[in-house]
Amino acid sequence: MNILGIDFGQKRIGLAWVQSGLDVILPFGIVAHDTWQTELPTLIADEGIQKVVIGNPLGMDGGENMNTKRVHEFVEALEIMVQVPVVLYDERFSSKQADAMGGTASRDEKSAMVILQSYLDSHK
Repeated sequence: MNILGIDFGQKRIGLAWVQSGLDVILPFGIVAHDTWQTELPTLIADEGIQKVVIGNPLGMDGGENMNTKRVHEFVEALEIMVQVPVVLYDERFSSKQADAMGGTASRDEKSAMVILQSYLDSHK
C-alpha cells in the first residue's frame, strides 16, 4: 500500500511517502499552499496513493485550536477531490522531532515523515 503523509502548513505542505512492506519513509516534496488543490489530487492519482495521513495539530491539552480548524477544512476539501481514505493523526511534537533529524530534506518534509512514522508505529 502506498501511503502519503502530509504536514499541512499555511505556506507550504510537506509530503512524505511509504510503501507498505518496504517500510522506508521517504521525503516526497513540498506543495505550495496556494496550488495544492490542483497538485495534490494529481499527485495522489499519478503515484497510486492508497491512503493519506495528515497531521492533526491539536493543542498541548489535546484540544482544538485555529490550526486544527484549518486542517479539518483542508481534509474536508481533499476528501471531496480524491477517492482514497484520508486519516488525521496527532502531530504534536512533530516539528521538534523534525528539527532534530539530519539530512537534506526540508523541515516540512521531515515533519510529514515524523507524522507518517508515528502513524505506522501506532498501527503495528
